[in-house]
Amino acid sequence: MLKRKKRVKPITLRDVTIIDDSKLRKAITAASLGNAMEWFDFGVYGFVAYALGKVFFPDANPAVQMIAALGTFSVPFLIRPLGGLFFGRLGDKYGRQKILAITIIIMSISTFAIGLIPAYATIGIWAPILLLLCKIAQGFSVGGEYTGASIFVAEYSPDRKRGFMGSWLDFGSIAGFVLGAGLVVLISAIVGEANFLEWGWRIPFFVALPLGIIGLYLRHALEETPAFQQHVEQLEQGDRQGLQEGPKVSFKEIAAKHWRSLLVCIGIVLATNVTYYMLLTYMPSYLSHNLHYSEDHGVLIIIAIMVGMLFVQPFIGLTSDRVGRRPFILGGSILLFICSIPAFMLINSDVLGLIFAGLLILAVILNCFIGVMASSLPAMFPTEIRYSALAIAFNISVLIAGLTPTVAAWLVAVTDNLMMPAYYLMAVAIIGVVTGFTMKETANRPLKGATPAASDIQEAKEILREHEDHIENKIEDLDAQIEDLQKQRSRLVDQHPRINE
Repeated sequence: MLKRKKRVKPITLRDVTIIDDSKLRKAITAASLGNAMEWFDFGVYGFVAYALGKVFFPDANPAVQMIAALGTFSVPFLIRPLGGLFFGRLGDKYGRQKILAITIIIMSISTFAIGLIPAYATIGIWAPILLLLCKIAQGFSVGGEYTGASIFVAEYSPDRKRGFMGSWLDFGSIAGFVLGAGLVVLISAIVGEANFLEWGWRIPFFVALPLGIIGLYLRHALEETPAFQQHVEQLEQGDRQGLQEGPKVSFKEIAAKHWRSLLVCIGIVLATNVTYYMLLTYMPSYLSHNLHYSEDHGVLIIIAIMVGMLFVQPFIGLTSDRVGRRPFILGGSILLFICSIPAFMLINSDVLGLIFAGLLILAVILNCFIGVMASSLPAMFPTEIRYSALAIAFNISVLIAGLTPTVAAWLVAVTDNLMMPAYYLMAVAIIGVVTGFTMKETANRPLKGATPAASDIQEAKEILREHEDHIENKIEDLDAQIEDLQKQRSRLVDQHPRINE
């Protein structure tokens, strides 16, 4: 007996969600501040890695100190998939807002605690152990932070503005780096290098606590996203037990059904984050340790680059709402492959203007990726599994990308070849090119499992007309295919004597 298919209700104007502008602004501010808080720590850690190496690994030679400090930066990425699995399932069960409030608490406390750890000279081996424990706590919380924040912004954004709104999330990332780097330079200039190594490096980590309190206040005051509220209402109407138990789909089932989306997600995150960590975490150490620039000099160059990125970031997101996300992923990957060697030749030129130009090339390429990542990734999965699927795929990718500073430093030390980071970026660019060719375009379309979202009633009417026109075009295409099939059938019938009788 054939099972009757459930009739699909046509979408009406009443089904289009009108997004409240004030709520949207609050959502973006709260999500971006938490993301800035996350990258503030990563930025500070990258910029003071040379100091942390001397404080926590004093017996090692300078090269090993740098690798050890950056290695401590990379180790927490091993725990991120566990955090993603944990917070992802909770986010799909209890909502995005509650989980984002929890992750920012853990993140701010663990970052603050790094500033409290005594030096190796005081407590011996316990110093690097405590540093590692704090970084692991950070890794666990961050496992649910970026994905949750990107989902939160995506589910709050109108379909036609999702790229622009999502770009502000990574605007917060860059702003966090700028704040962290600026504090490092300012404190180092005020207290001097000797005092900075003794106690000044702790101050940027202490700033994380008040930032976390502000972020928690903003997130706690937010309502749940419209898309998740729709999901809950559907469960309340049809499956109350399912609402209580939360998502029952295992990652194995997600991988079997959504494997293409998972692979695309992994490819985008790898291309983006390897470039991110290479430019914004490893390069300050590369400039100071390998090219022998003063720490402050190298940091100032990176700060100038990041300030420029802040202006480009929203423009990329806005443009992606008009031309799509794929052109930026594909174009950025091709540029990364072509320009990595020229960029590092400029960086290694020992001429300030050329160094700046080399870093600027990498920064523009990075903007192509981060300008669209926050709007691309959440659109790949339906509402009921979005947090779980995205958190796991994202953090598996970041697990690999997070090794970038350590691997780059090790490759340069082992080969004594300053071009090794460029070759590393070229290998990652190939992954980005394949991803760009295989990903589906998601710009100006509703999120999977959600109704269309608009800024106002006029836009809602336009979206509805476009939706109806799209259906009409598909019907016309099907009619044409049916006509072709009928012609093929007639030709085959003519060739069969018994059917023709």
